Amino acid sequence: MNWKHLAISLFGDDHGLHGIGQDGDFLQGTVLFDRQPLTVIGTTGHAPIGVNLALRQARAVLETIVQHPKQTILLLIDTQGQQLRRRDELLGINRAMAHLGMCIDLARRQGHRVIGLVYDQALSGGFITSGLIADACYALPLAEIRVMRLPAMARITKLAPELLEELSHRNPVFAPGVENYWAMGGVREIWTGDVATALRQALREAPIDDQRATDGASRGGRRLAASVVQRVLDAA
Repeated sequence: MNWKHLAISLFGDDHGLHGIGQDGDFLQGTVLFDRQPLTVIGTTGHAPIGVNLALRQARAVLETIVQHPKQTILLLIDTQGQQLRRRDELLGINRAMAHLGMCIDLARRQGHRVIGLVYDQALSGGFITSGLIADACYALPLAEIRVMRLPAMARITKLAPELLEELSHRNPVFAPGVENYWAMGGVREIWTGDVATALRQALREAPIDDQRATDGASRGGRRLAASVVQRVLDAA
C-alpha cells in the first residue's frame, strides 16, 4: 500500500498528507489522532536500511523522547532489509541498526507507547530493529514479511532447499507471510478492517510487556519459546 493512502485512512486528508513529511525513503512527522499528538517515523519504497537511514530513524526517536515525553510513536514499516553495500558494512551497519533498536527500547522504557505497522514489506534486519522491538507489531493483510529467503536459509543452515521447502508447509518458523508471523507471535494482529479503528484498539490494548513468545505458543507457531523462557526465569 502507498504510505500516503494509508496515512489518509489513518489520520484524514489534512493530518495524513500534511503532518508527515517524506525525504527520500524516510518518513517523519507529527499528526493528531483522536485529538492527541502522535509521532510517525518510518520508511517507504522498500527502503534498504543503511547507516544513514538507521541513524535518521534513531535520531527521530531520540528527538521525540526529548521534545515530546511519553508521546505515542507509530513506526510505518516498508523495508527490504539492511543495505548490502561495502560502504555500510565498513561504517558499521550492524552497530547503526543496533543503535536504532536500542533507541526504540529506550522510548518504551521512558513511557512511550510504540506501535509498529508493516504496511508493505518487512524483511530481515530492517524489520528486526523496528517492528519487532515495538510494544506490539501489526500488519496489513497484503504485506510481505520474512527474515530470510529459503535459498539463503539453506546456505546458512546447510540443509537441503527441498527439506526447508517441505518444513515451511507445516512449520511457520520456516515460512514467510503475514499469517505465519501472526502464528509465531511476531505480528499481534492483522488489520483487515478499518485501519483507524484498528490503530485505536492497538493503542488501547497493546501490551507493555513482551508477549510474543506466549502468543506464539497459544497459536501453535512457536511451541517451545515461552516454556524455555519460563524455565530460564525460574532458574535465575
